[in-house]
Amino acid sequence: MNNTDLQAQKTRLIEKLGVQFEKEHQLAPVAARIFATLIVTGKKGITFEQLVKDLNAGKSTVSTHLEHLQTTNRIEYYTKSGDRKRYFIVKPDLMENHIDELTAKWEAQKCIHKEVLEYKQKSNELNKEDPPFDMEFQKSLLDFLDEATAALNKLKKNINNH
Repeated sequence: MNNTDLQAQKTRLIEKLGVQFEKEHQLAPVAARIFATLIVTGKKGITFEQLVKDLNAGKSTVSTHLEHLQTTNRIEYYTKSGDRKRYFIVKPDLMENHIDELTAKWEAQKCIHKEVLEYKQKSNELNKEDPPFDMEFQKSLLDFLDEATAALNKLKKNINNH
């Protein structure tokens, strides 16, 4: 693979990620491409001028979407000593915050589904003549939520160690 192939792969990845962010995060197309570009670029960041060039977008459009991404706490910028340019990056704690939100949501679901499971167990014990509840779905769901939460917590620990 040469640099031209690598650049083409980067462009494809930015487009794929951009489409995904449009759908999942309801971002405007240019905002989604900016966010995708920052993910692919990594910690070194990218300047406003380079974003305008790479995305073939107008300065005001890029500026508007950078402001929106900063306001929504997805990105931030840093400067280098002696350099007037701003280098935009994805907020370092963005993934951690997303993990915390997901695990909190899953913990709430686990509490509700534990109650549902208890109800079904009691109902099965008290109502012998009715067809019993099949509790496998609730048990499987609870297992999944436990495993998924553990996997996300492991990922969060790895993020904190790097």
